[in-house]
Amino acid sequence: MPLFRNLTKIAKRALLSNGCSCQFPAVTFRLMSWSPRQLNVDASFHSASFAESDHPRVLITGGLGQLGIGLAKLLRKRFGKNNIILSDIRKPTDDVFHSGPFIYSDILDYKNLREIVVNNRITWLIHYSALLSAVGEANVPLARSVNITGLHNVLDIAAEHNLRLFVPSTIGAFGPTSPRNPTPDLCVQRPRTIYGVSKVHAELMGEYYHHKFGMDFRCLRYPGIISADTQPGGGTTDYAVQIFHDAVKTEKFECYLRPDTKLPMMYIDDCLRATLEILEAPAEQLKMRTYNISAMSFTPEELVTEVQKHLSDLKVTYKIDKVRQEIADSWPMEFDDHNARHDWGWKHEYDLPELVFTMLNFCTTARQMMQAN
Repeated sequence: MPLFRNLTKIAKRALLSNGCSCQFPAVTFRLMSWSPRQLNVDASFHSASFAESDHPRVLITGGLGQLGIGLAKLLRKRFGKNNIILSDIRKPTDDVFHSGPFIYSDILDYKNLREIVVNNRITWLIHYSALLSAVGEANVPLARSVNITGLHNVLDIAAEHNLRLFVPSTIGAFGPTSPRNPTPDLCVQRPRTIYGVSKVHAELMGEYYHHKFGMDFRCLRYPGIISADTQPGGGTTDYAVQIFHDAVKTEKFECYLRPDTKLPMMYIDDCLRATLEILEAPAEQLKMRTYNISAMSFTPEELVTEVQKHLSDLKVTYKIDKVRQEIADSWPMEFDDHNARHDWGWKHEYDLPELVFTMLNFCTTARQMMQAN
């Protein structure tokens, strides 16, 4: 490339003409913009403010999972349908495809992800792609690739293009040596699953990029999330979703956790609202990069009792899954989320009775519609 060689020579002559005897590093010219994999130690990144555009342009990775579709609906109502792009490696259903922009995106394909961000002028990136706890333990190499290598791609692209980056964490980011009742924001973590390890890694890498480069990284530790419009995805807390489907369909439910296993839980509407609230929170309000959020904690036995107030014929048996039980026993029993409530005004709306009433109504209506069709 003669032009670049000539520019290099001119630059060297200009430096030498100033009489400086210092050794300067070689100048490398690239046809593409700089790579975040070769970050300058003096680099600084700042997310675009709303003054620069009317609404954020949002990309959601792993968008066909439990949370992505619901969050896309919420964000589209607020920012406009065409400003929110769902992405995944799976084919969407017809209703998801026609509800707003959808694009194929593999987070392990750095070039593909980078092109999507550039071509669609993305300003916020919400990174939901991950293998959950029980699924990850069944395939550790894949979980390591998706949850860690994929995260690195997202971090680098967010840094390069000045994005506001949201990466969820989890109750699974804590381990058996963590205080469990309650579990504060800052304490010993040391999880025992690849899912948990990868989430601690995400929290620390995001905080590092924020302090080192000024990147706008935001993270919430989700409790177990309960929703009716998606099927359980292999998480340890998914019994609290499956029970509603089985109760309405067969009035029989087999639980894979002990009846006294207490875990933090949250209805999906609260979870999605919390995510939007932290994304919109003014930067000066955020004293931390990662916050616990919580709504309620309960055991399978307590959940069954509440469901039976509406469906008295529900029969429940327990067949303990050793892997999931060991995971649950290492997780928090209750989350301390006072920092989120103090710093940016987090407040949940659904308690256990409201959750059960809402879930049963949803599942019953969905089953009646299916039978009618």
